[in-house]
Amino acid sequence: MKIFQVINVRWFNATAWYAIYLSKLLADDGHDVIVLTLENTDPDKKARELGLKTIPLDINTNNPLRLAKACSKIVSLLRQHEPDIVNCHRGEGFFLWGLLKLANFEYKLVRTRGDQRLPRSDIFNRWLHASVADAVVVTNRRMAQHFLEKMKTPESALWLIHGGVDKKRFHFDETGRIKIRAEFGFQSDEHVIGLLGRFDRVKGHLELIKAIARLRDQGQKNIRLFLIGFDTAMDSTQIQQWLQEYAIEDITTISGKRKDVTACISALDTGVVASLWSEAIARAALEIMACQRILISTDVGVMPDIVPQEALTAPGDDATMATLLAKAITDRQFRERLQEQHKSTMSQLGGNDFLNRTINLYTGLLEKN
Repeated sequence: MKIFQVINVRWFNATAWYAIYLSKLLADDGHDVIVLTLENTDPDKKARELGLKTIPLDINTNNPLRLAKACSKIVSLLRQHEPDIVNCHRGEGFFLWGLLKLANFEYKLVRTRGDQRLPRSDIFNRWLHASVADAVVVTNRRMAQHFLEKMKTPESALWLIHGGVDKKRFHFDETGRIKIRAEFGFQSDEHVIGLLGRFDRVKGHLELIKAIARLRDQGQKNIRLFLIGFDTAMDSTQIQQWLQEYAIEDITTISGKRKDVTACISALDTGVVASLWSEAIARAALEIMACQRILISTDVGVMPDIVPQEALTAPGDDATMATLLAKAITDRQFRERLQEQHKSTMSQLGGNDFLNRTINLYTGLLEKN
C-alpha cells in the first residue's frame, strides 16, 4: 500500500510516538510510507533517524499565504504519489484533507485520535468525522464512547487500536537491573518505586512524592523512589523543592536523560503512572508492563483499558495511591495477580499486534472500492 502518515505534531509526545512507531512498522512490512511532518520539529527528526521518508508541510499555519502554499504542495504530492491511505494524527489540516478527498482524490481518509481532549460535537465536526472520513481510530474506550454517543460516528467506521510496544527492546533485563541498582545505590532489600515520564505537571510527580512520604510516615523504611526522566515542561529544580518539602530527598534518585531506559525500568520493583489527566496512549505504562514490572496507576485516559481495576486510583488521590503501593510492597498475592494480568494484557499489545490491527483496517477500507 501507498500510505501518507500526517504527523503535524510539534512535540515528540505520545501522539507523535504512536504515529511514528506505526509508520516504521508499516515501512518495515514493505509498504510505501511517506511521513508528512512539521519542519525542524522533534517528530520530524525522529522519523528521519528511523530512516522514514519525510516531507515537511506547513499545515498548522494561520497565515493565508503560507497555508495556500502548503495546499498547493499537498495537491502536487497527491498527484505524484497517489496514496491509497491518508492517516491524519492531528486535527489541524484534517478538514483540508477532507476537502481534497471530496474533490475526487481517490484515497481513503483515516483520522486517528491519540489526544485525550474530546472533539467538539457540533454539526460540522460530526459530518467531517462520520461522513467524510472513511474511518476514525481511537486509542482508548472512553474516546470510543464519545465518538459513538456524541459524534454519531457509525460503529462500523470506528476502530479502537491501542498502541503497541517493541518487545524486542522492552523486556525484563536482569543484567541491566543489577547494573542500574548498583549505579544508583539501590540495596537488594529495598523496594524501588519508579515513575517513567517527562518532567511535566500532568505526570503527577508531586502526588507520587506525597504518596511516598505517606509510606515513610507509616513505617515503610526500605523504599526508594526512582524518577526516570529529565527536564522538559518542568525542570528538576521544582522536583527537588517538592522532595525537600516532603522530606524524602534522601531516598529519591533522578535518572536524568538515559539511553538504557529498559535497564532503568528493570531496576524497579513497582512502576507508577500518577498522571492527573491525558494518557490517551500511555507509552510509559506499556513499556513498564513489557519489562514485567507491576504497575499502579491513576484511572485517566487509556489506563482502565490496560490496568486491572484493583490497581487504579483517582488522579490526585495520593492517600489511595499510598495504600496501593503499600499493598504492592507487602501483599505477594496482589503482586502475583497483577503480574499475570499484565502478562495477559501485553500478549496482545506488541508491535506486531499494532501493525496487524492497522493493516486490517487499511485493507478493509480498500476492499470497499
